[in-house]
Amino acid sequence: MSPYITALLFFGLFLGTTITASSSHWLLAWMGLEINTLAIIPLMAQNHHPRAIEATTKYFLTQATAAATLLFASITNAWLTGQWDITLMTHPVPTAMITLALALKLGLAPLHTWLPEVLQGLTLTTGLILSTWQKLAPFILLLQIPCPSQDLLIILGLSSTLVGGWGGLNQTQLRKILAYSSIAHLGWMLLIIQFAPSLTLLALTMYLVMTTATFLTLQNNKATNINALSTSWAKAPLLTATTPLLLLSLGGLPPMTGFLPKWLILQELTKQQLPMTAVLAALTALLSLYFYLRLCYAMTLTMPPNNLAGSSLWRLPTLNPSLLLATSALTAILLLPLAPAITALLHL
Repeated sequence: MSPYITALLFFGLFLGTTITASSSHWLLAWMGLEINTLAIIPLMAQNHHPRAIEATTKYFLTQATAAATLLFASITNAWLTGQWDITLMTHPVPTAMITLALALKLGLAPLHTWLPEVLQGLTLTTGLILSTWQKLAPFILLLQIPCPSQDLLIILGLSSTLVGGWGGLNQTQLRKILAYSSIAHLGWMLLIIQFAPSLTLLALTMYLVMTTATFLTLQNNKATNINALSTSWAKAPLLTATTPLLLLSLGGLPPMTGFLPKWLILQELTKQQLPMTAVLAALTALLSLYFYLRLCYAMTLTMPPNNLAGSSLWRLPTLNPSLLLATSALTAILLLPLAPAITALLHL
């Protein structure tokens, strides 16, 4: 693909998210979401591989369905209440429909089935964009609309954490594992979005940093399944030594960075008289931690040719150091000491 076309598509991604973030009218927000979708589709299909075309088609149909539902719900709200403002949603029916449409765009359970299949058909670079940047615009809208029902958001959040942990247990493909990891993290954010939006922003920020570092690490190792991780020590020993810290941080194991938002979310749920919700969310985090530990085991405790699953490469590729990889990995690992400053800035 021409670099000019690539730059134009990335500008479309930035423009769509900016329009959605700055709009107060539902039609403008819908237009930004559509620009975002249309900009990423050529990036997804640029490989001309049947698997990539299949993933692009699934993504397009899913996003078109969510966008049509969002537009229908916003028109219904305008018909019932006479206004188009995002922050002044008063009728519960269109508000619930919009919440479900945004959940479909994000890939929240039980509307999640498209996300692992789509992510599996993409390259790691495009998968990084889909797992990070494409989550921003729908989350901005979720933060602005009033809560339609406390039970709806809690059900979506708990089912996402459960499906995200359970679905990744038996996976061997790293992109599917990261897709289920994304579903689980989004579930944690949705649990707390109605009580403490600043906590949702904190969890989203840390998720973006840790997921970016994970995708860039896998891209640097050219690994797409668990077996390929066993040869990563010969390619980049220092990176292999730090990657388990990153994966355990994604799992929320103390004293890693990812433990901070989970701990604050559990604390806030307890303050809101929801102890059973906090207990269930904490138990589902153990499921996610298990498959992160599988990845750590494959990277650090297995080495070829002692295991049958992984075989050493005859000629190792030359790895180009990446400033973005180094910055994101160090930030994801060392962000915990800055937690008091971050929480003070977010007025937690």
